[in-house]
Amino acid sequence: MRFFDPHIHMISRTTDDYEAMARAGIRAVIEPAFWIGQPRTTLGAFVDYFSQILGWERFRASQFGIAHYCCIGLNSKEANNEALAREVLEILPRFAFKEGVVAIGEIGYDEISAAEERAYVWQLEFARKHDMVVMVHSPHRDKKRGIQRSIAVAREVGLPMEKLVVDHNNEETVKDVLDAGAWAAFTIYPHTKMGSERMCEIVKRYGPRQIIVDSSADWGVSDPLGVPKTAKLMLERGVPPEHVEQTTWSNALAAYSQSGQIDVEALLTTPVIDQRALFSDNSVLRGQAPRVDAPVPN
Repeated sequence: MRFFDPHIHMISRTTDDYEAMARAGIRAVIEPAFWIGQPRTTLGAFVDYFSQILGWERFRASQFGIAHYCCIGLNSKEANNEALAREVLEILPRFAFKEGVVAIGEIGYDEISAAEERAYVWQLEFARKHDMVVMVHSPHRDKKRGIQRSIAVAREVGLPMEKLVVDHNNEETVKDVLDAGAWAAFTIYPHTKMGSERMCEIVKRYGPRQIIVDSSADWGVSDPLGVPKTAKLMLERGVPPEHVEQTTWSNALAAYSQSGQIDVEALLTTPVIDQRALFSDNSVLRGQAPRVDAPVPN
């Protein structure tokens, strides 16, 4: 099986993770812009971060046969520094239209504050104006209210619900998102979000329509193989194979290919890797022999 992990913070992961993900069948990932574990204090820190997930990280993934896409946005947690947030929003268009950007995100609420809502509305309006997909981060606390508010504000702004992906759902929120006509994404993340066993039961209960599985693996205790491991468990628990395929591959493609940035046919081909390639005069190699695949015959 091929897998798509449409929410994973690869900037925090090692090259060993890329190798393991490729072996497990992960063919594509999406890296949403988010906070880095401590508050950024200057605009330049955001510029460098956006540049890295658009550039070096995209190159690093390609060197292991994984297609890397990203989302650009001001995250909800750092939206509360309003002076810096205004500066970040001013430079957002500089990055949002670059190759490989499939959505504005992850944006939304953390503390459900007025400052977060102002940043959220600005970015929703930007996405609506430019016909872009939006990835919503739902809060860890008061999640149901945060998601309900996220959907209501997106509707008020006029964003089409098929362009809205609401992430970090649980059993209490899934019906709200599906009833709204948005995409319901679930994060397989220890302790704080969703477990694989619970994910199986959600797919059994609601079916695969509009449901997406991701890992959100980052600098915390997390698993970049969360998607393939959950797919394996779903099959063992009797979830139909076509439902597993939808929730771990094709639904993410359907949601984010609305961006026009994903060549679906290319993802179905076997990647040809040449680790002699360079990015800004740097390679992924540290003394090891490069992998150089023979061209695939037509």
